[in-house]
Amino acid sequence: MIDGLIAGHLAGLAEIRQGKNGSSFALAKVKATAGDGETLIVNVISFASEASAALMALDDGDAVALAGALTPKVWTDKQGNTRPALDMVATQVLTAYHAVRKQHALAAPEIDAR
Repeated sequence: MIDGLIAGHLAGLAEIRQGKNGSSFALAKVKATAGDGETLIVNVISFASEASAALMALDDGDAVALAGALTPKVWTDKQGNTRPALDMVATQVLTAYHAVRKQHALAAPEIDAR
């Protein structure tokens, strides 16, 4: 397992599923661009409630950055070509909304609580 940070765009909408023990998790697919310009599909699962909620708030094509455990995979397309893919267990999700909110929090003057 590799700890990683992935940035890309949501491919389709995220969905919530229920586990056998009644806990919920989110599933999503993210298209990321590799260093050589090739598009890489990242299959995302998140058990963290805040990360799952952030994924559910996104629309198809929205930009997103994810942090978590990565597992490299290989799949074969319809033409028989092997392609790389990644599976990620996301623990943190950062969107443009989160980034702006954090920038405003850092720029706001501190309140003196005397």
